[in-house]
Amino acid sequence: MLLRREGWQANKKLIYRLYTEESLTMRRKRPRRRLRSALHRRTVALAKMPDHRWSMDFMADQLAGGDKIRLLTIVDHFSRESPSILVGRRFSGEDVVRALERLRRCGRKPKTITTDNGSEFASKLLDQWAYVHGVELDFIEPGKPVQNAIIESFNGRLRAECLNASWFETIDQAQRTVEAWRLDYNSRRPHGSLGQLSPREYRQRWTSQQGAAIKARF
Repeated sequence: MLLRREGWQANKKLIYRLYTEESLTMRRKRPRRRLRSALHRRTVALAKMPDHRWSMDFMADQLAGGDKIRLLTIVDHFSRESPSILVGRRFSGEDVVRALERLRRCGRKPKTITTDNGSEFASKLLDQWAYVHGVELDFIEPGKPVQNAIIESFNGRLRAECLNASWFETIDQAQRTVEAWRLDYNSRRPHGSLGQLSPREYRQRWTSQQGAAIKARF
């Protein structure tokens, strides 16, 4: 239409042929996803307090009989604490929302969640939950897991120290083993980026310091 307004006589086939010959890459259609809670990708600010920014991701493993299982992992950027790890045969957007809602009812809710572009994370159900509860969804660029490096590092530890070192016969056994590892990781594992404190110790120290600072004002 714009070309015709300027006096050019050209049909769609000619325009498309010229378009392909010049290797143009402009999208013909808008992306289908129009999430209300999704952020435009930008430089990610460091987390300044607990529950400021979380990351979520999926991992794959299998049972002794060969059945495949998946794990939904969640990590707090500030304290490196893992609020939850769930094990199941498969996960949907509804399952992700259910996991986050359980944490919210226990008093844990992030300001922002960083994820990849998997269908479970880009679902309308998760977008609706995030919108209702004031949570921003931050999607990394496709093919760039380095943009979610904190949870990639966490998943590497989980793989090396728990999944590769364990033999699961059932999903329930896998969940119990993974949960025991998560609790130990949160409460006892010293972390170099946290001054050799465990994630829970680091979070508790921050909370105590904030409480002392508030008392000092009065």
